[in-house]
Amino acid sequence: MTKTKQQVSVLFMLFSILFCVCLIAANILETKQISVLGISLTGGLIVFPISYIINDCVCEVWGFQKARLLIWTGFSMNFFFVAVGAICNWIPGAPYWTNQEGFDAIFGLAPRIAAASFMAFIVGSFANAYVMSKMKIHDGGKRFSLRAVVSTIVGESCDSVIFFPLALGGVIPSNELLKLMIWQVILKTLYEVIALPITIRVVKKLKEHEGEDVYDNGVNYSIWKIFSLN
Repeated sequence: MTKTKQQVSVLFMLFSILFCVCLIAANILETKQISVLGISLTGGLIVFPISYIINDCVCEVWGFQKARLLIWTGFSMNFFFVAVGAICNWIPGAPYWTNQEGFDAIFGLAPRIAAASFMAFIVGSFANAYVMSKMKIHDGGKRFSLRAVVSTIVGESCDSVIFFPLALGGVIPSNELLKLMIWQVILKTLYEVIALPITIRVVKKLKEHEGEDVYDNGVNYSIWKIFSLN
């Protein structure tokens, strides 16, 4: 039986590594509350939107199937990081260890928050990739800027609608929760818009270097066909 060898490019691999690093870094930065223009946010805002920009670039250049592999790879690495951090946090510290409180603040993620985070990431990321893919087919490859912004709004909205009620529902007032969700979507989308000139140039260079500009005609959009790349 002959198997078709499935390959990914070096640039796709590097984008995947950066994607995973952004997700793991966002987990750590989320433990700090920051204030931007008087608005209370989490530190993850600094890096998490970059994962959506990478998602856009991968889906635009290599197509939904590579984006699907990217998303599940990011999910797996993030889950591994959270799991080993939780295990290490659970193991009693050495007698001379005096920084358990600080370590727990970073790695003692409550199961409720962890579950909400993972679920929101999967739904939001796949919503982002799906919208990018469908809009590219509909527009014949034109209007990249529009689909990059629209896909981010859809993805970030799905992420916020799932994460905040599941993670913080009953912990903070409903009206404050709604404000937090809306501001997260607005600011993350603004992040995407500000980065668009760079994103457009990166996508153009990637297409030229890779010699690829994939259109997902006839693609199976099931999120479970992880290793289907052709």
